[in-house]
Amino acid sequence: MIITSTELQNNFGKYLQLAAKNDIYISRNGTVIAKLSPTSEVDGHPEPKPKKVHEKQDDYSYIGYGKPASFEEFMELRNNTDERIEYIDGQIYFLASPKRAHQSALVELFGVFYNTFKGKKCKPMVAPFDIEMKRTPENISMVQPDLMIICDLEEKLGDDDYYKGVPDLIVEILSKSTQMVDIIKKLELYLACGVKEYWIVNPWNKEVTVYQFKDSTIQNSMTYKTNETIQSFIFEDITVELNDIFE
Repeated sequence: MIITSTELQNNFGKYLQLAAKNDIYISRNGTVIAKLSPTSEVDGHPEPKPKKVHEKQDDYSYIGYGKPASFEEFMELRNNTDERIEYIDGQIYFLASPKRAHQSALVELFGVFYNTFKGKKCKPMVAPFDIEMKRTPENISMVQPDLMIICDLEEKLGDDDYYKGVPDLIVEILSKSTQMVDIIKKLELYLACGVKEYWIVNPWNKEVTVYQFKDSTIQNSMTYKTNETIQSFIFEDITVELNDIFE
């Protein structure tokens, strides 16, 4: 459960009782800043669990500050919140609402992808759409890429209507608060888990970097700037005028 700090102040007794059974996350201005957790009991006396109250530094924040969460803990939170969250290598990340420049770039790119693949097997999909990334059967991350192209959607669709495969192409659109995760953590994750092509869109520099991955290595890369035409490495039909992406 996620509540605002105002709700906690106005109904402290109520949420204190609820916190005896379930974790409660407290948000301020749209960012989770603290967590109330149940205590365990030893010989009939409550014994506090390790403290998990964390000040947030930006809009793309994580719980734990170095202390990993299990995938089961992440799934429990995911199933009990309407917030957008990701799980990468043991850390839970809360995603802030995207800003105008982010959404403008997303709409333009999706339009190109949609027109390119209309009536074809490969399908463009947009966030929020959970994707499991497995380094090993036990080491699972779950992300919500901004935009992706999936060519085996029907074959890898589970009984729960969630996609269970790996997209061929993934696009992440940077914001000031997500850039380190997208440029470093997600690049390495996608590289390791079988994504074939990764686009990093930088709205404030008005650049797009395209990586081609093969055999867990970067096979090719190209950065496109003003007045240039983006060309996919793996889909010859995908070409995008860079100036069309950014206003």
